[in-house]
Amino acid sequence: MALTHEAPGDRVRDGSGVQAPPPLRPRRRGIGWAQRLEIVALSGPAILVFVGFVIFPVVMAAYYGFYRWKGFGKPTNFVGLDNYVTILQDTAFHEALWHNAEILVLSLVLQGPVAVLLALLLNRRMRGQSAIRILIFVPYVIAEVIAGTAWALMLQTNGAANDVLRGLGLDAFVQDWLANPKLAIWSLMFILTWKYVGFAVILFLAGMQNIPDELSEASAVDGASFWQTQRHITLPLLMPTIRIWAFLSIIGSLQLFDLVYIIWGQYVASTAGTSTMATYMVTEGRNAGNYGYGNAVAVVLFIISMIIALVYQRFVLRRDTDGALTGGR
Repeated sequence: MALTHEAPGDRVRDGSGVQAPPPLRPRRRGIGWAQRLEIVALSGPAILVFVGFVIFPVVMAAYYGFYRWKGFGKPTNFVGLDNYVTILQDTAFHEALWHNAEILVLSLVLQGPVAVLLALLLNRRMRGQSAIRILIFVPYVIAEVIAGTAWALMLQTNGAANDVLRGLGLDAFVQDWLANPKLAIWSLMFILTWKYVGFAVILFLAGMQNIPDELSEASAVDGASFWQTQRHITLPLLMPTIRIWAFLSIIGSLQLFDLVYIIWGQYVASTAGTSTMATYMVTEGRNAGNYGYGNAVAVVLFIISMIIALVYQRFVLRRDTDGALTGGR
C-alpha cells in the first residue's frame, strides 16, 4: 500500500484516505539531579574563585572609593563622589588617559603589521625556522621587572645605546631617550613592540594552522604569487585571530603599568609623557597615602576598560561569536 504526502506538516494518508498517525518525535529530557550536581561540582570552584578574586575586589574598591581612607582600619571619613569628581577634574589624569589612548593606537598600528609580516614569513619552511620562532618569543617570557630594568639602564643618558652611537661616530644622534617628552613615548613603544610582538606572532602562526593548505595550493596552480595568496586567502581567513589579538592588545594598553613604572618611576613618567592611568592610580593613591582615592581611580579604570571591551565585543567580535554558534535551540 503506497503512502503519499499532502503537504509539509500534514499527516500521512494511505490509499483509503485514512490518516496515519504522525511520526513520533523524541522527547527532550530535562536535566536530572545527578547532572545538576555534576555541573555544580565542576563549575562551583571556578565561580567561587572568580567571585572572590574579581567581583569582590571590584565591589570593595567601589566601596572604599567613597571614603578618604589611609589604608588601615575601618574607613570613616565619607566623602561621597568627591574622589570621582577630583579624578575627572585632574589634568594629570587627563594626561594619563591620553597617554593610554596613544599607547593603544600605536600598539595596534606598530605591533600588528610587524607581527603579521613575521608570521607570514615564519609560516614558510626555512632553515632555522624553530630557532627564529623561539628568539622572537623569548622577550615575551622575560619578566617585566628584568626587561624594564635592562632597558632603563641601556637608554639612560650614559647608557649602552648612546655609547654605541658615540662609538660609531654618530654623536648627533645621542639623545635623552627616557626624559625627553618628544622621544619618551616612542622609546616606550619600541620596548612594548620588542616585548609583546612575539606573542602576536605565535598567536597568528597558530591561526594559520587552521587554514587548509589546499587553498594555497589551488591559488599557486592558478598562477598566484606568494604575496597574492597571502593577501587574498591567508589574511582574510586570519582576521578572526587578528581581532582577538587586537582585543587583548587594547585591554593590555589600558592597564599598562609595570614597564612604565619600572623604567620611568613615579615622577619622571608624568614629566616625560609616559604616565598611564595605572601609574596615576599608584602615585596618587598608595604612594600619597590616600587609598580611598586610589580605589576610586581603579573603579574608573575598570569602567573605562569594561565599556571599551563591551563595545568591541558588540561591534567587532560579534561576527566571530555568531559564526561559532550553532542554530540549535
